[in-house]
Amino acid sequence: MATALLNPLPGRDLPDYLPARMVNEYVYCPRLFFYEWVDGVFRESADTVEGSAQHKRVDKEGKGLAKPGETAGPETIHTRSVTLSSEHYRVIAKLDLVEVAADGAVTPVDYKHGRPREQDEKLELWAPDRVQLAVQALILRENGYRCDEALVYYQTTKQRVRLAITDEVVEEARQAIAQAWRLARHGSIPPPLVASPKCVGCSLAPVCLPDEVNEVNAHTAVEETGAQLSLFELEDGIAPRKQPAAEVRRLMSARDDLKPVYLNTQGLRVGRSGAVLQVKEKDSVVQEIRIGEICQLNVMGNIQVTTQAIQYLCEAEVPVCYFSQGGWFYGITQPMTTKNVFLRQKQYALAQQDWFCLRLARELVAGKIRNQRTMLLRNHVEPGDGALRELRSLAGRAEQSGSLAELLGLEGNAARIYFGLFQGFIKVEPGEEIAAPFRFDFSSRNRRPPRDAVNALLSLGYSILAKDLTVSCYAVGFDPMSGFYHQPRFGRPALALDLMEPFRPLVVDSAVINAINTRMVTPRDFIQVGASVALTAEGRKAFYRSYEMRMDALVTHPLFDYRVSYRRLLEIQARLLAKLLEGEIGRYPVFVTR
Repeated sequence: MATALLNPLPGRDLPDYLPARMVNEYVYCPRLFFYEWVDGVFRESADTVEGSAQHKRVDKEGKGLAKPGETAGPETIHTRSVTLSSEHYRVIAKLDLVEVAADGAVTPVDYKHGRPREQDEKLELWAPDRVQLAVQALILRENGYRCDEALVYYQTTKQRVRLAITDEVVEEARQAIAQAWRLARHGSIPPPLVASPKCVGCSLAPVCLPDEVNEVNAHTAVEETGAQLSLFELEDGIAPRKQPAAEVRRLMSARDDLKPVYLNTQGLRVGRSGAVLQVKEKDSVVQEIRIGEICQLNVMGNIQVTTQAIQYLCEAEVPVCYFSQGGWFYGITQPMTTKNVFLRQKQYALAQQDWFCLRLARELVAGKIRNQRTMLLRNHVEPGDGALRELRSLAGRAEQSGSLAELLGLEGNAARIYFGLFQGFIKVEPGEEIAAPFRFDFSSRNRRPPRDAVNALLSLGYSILAKDLTVSCYAVGFDPMSGFYHQPRFGRPALALDLMEPFRPLVVDSAVINAINTRMVTPRDFIQVGASVALTAEGRKAFYRSYEMRMDALVTHPLFDYRVSYRRLLEIQARLLAKLLEGEIGRYPVFVTR
């Protein structure tokens, strides 16, 4: 386990009461408890959705619970959805069902989605369920009720399992409550479980990344002096695939089933009808989009989105991203889903530390240069040994650079070499462009404004990639405006640009090369606007298709050895940076492809 980069935070300001359900989570997995209750992170899964649906019946409030000591008469009384708290233990519980017997004894009943534990040919409660019931019994007793037993109804098997509230059970609950409060108030996030079957069905596995954190730490060697060694020992500038120290389970889908939407036609109006976005041109509906099937709404230029649509998109946790007609990324409307202020505090604190900024920037720039070199090896008609050797040397020097200014110089030299050879990526037959107003001639990188067709494609692609990494930063809990290599500047998503560096050649440059070489974009898809060259509406549409094809492509992670899409990879890398800031890993594993 890596040591923390900063001292633990002082005592946190938490809610007055700890829910009994969170005590259950603490016993099940302290790390899961920390994510859900301290960081406020929650994600739905098939199990959580099904469990919520099964709880709808018991969540309906019924008659109030009888006062302590009141008898129920000859029949047992059932009271649903009862909320009680304990001032002594500072815990609160919403009891699914309370049975009041004729003698006044009460029995809390909790409904669980799963199945009971089978032990020694009998059914038992799982430890988290046992503790949660004991917490409910403690609360009932403090409120004056007699509670001698509790039970869980497991809905998968439709079985009831009883628990006697003994002194041992009560003491176990007391200790769990105290430990959970102590961790929440003063502790750091617990380490991930190791190869635990609990992680497989956990909805927060894509956030927690248990196997990935353990694998990064296993491959981060530390010399006796404390200096970190490289995660990737390069051979001829290429990162060989590492054999994992243990199997890294891909606890997330390779691709996201949700897709981004790009609205490109000027004058469109987006409204909402139920859970569907209606895209109108004048008064006619030209397209309907199910909100549950999209992950982003990208608005390019003069397109209106109604307040009702924005509110529903925020509720569905779908960001709305705004661009100029030419592709300049203006900003984002993001739902209030991230409560992790502690990560941002660490981000701001470390952004003021020159040693940390330089350390991270070295990795990012070296990774970018190596990926540029890989692009030349993969796609150039004749890259030349001299350029490859020089890029390899620049990557090594970047890892040893002494300042951010020096890194900027090394990055600039690498870009000069790389873009000086960029024309060799473009495979257009001679004479194919003679009748076109523009040609795919590339001599150097230029921008603001781009003055040729290839640079127009590159600028648009980098703008879209910056948007995607801004979305990833928000999803993790970062402030995308505060970076480490890119220093703060008004209106610039510096952290998104930091994370973007190694992906520029792999995502955007590849999408541009594919769009040109497969004729998805042709010279007729460009127009001259003053000194700049811009894409037509059809040209932008074609390039968005090429970009999304690249983002949806599967790639093998060189460290974890599983395949995920580039879109999924952006979030994984952002979360790994968060693990570095929180002290869980000792080094940021920049993505360097073969």
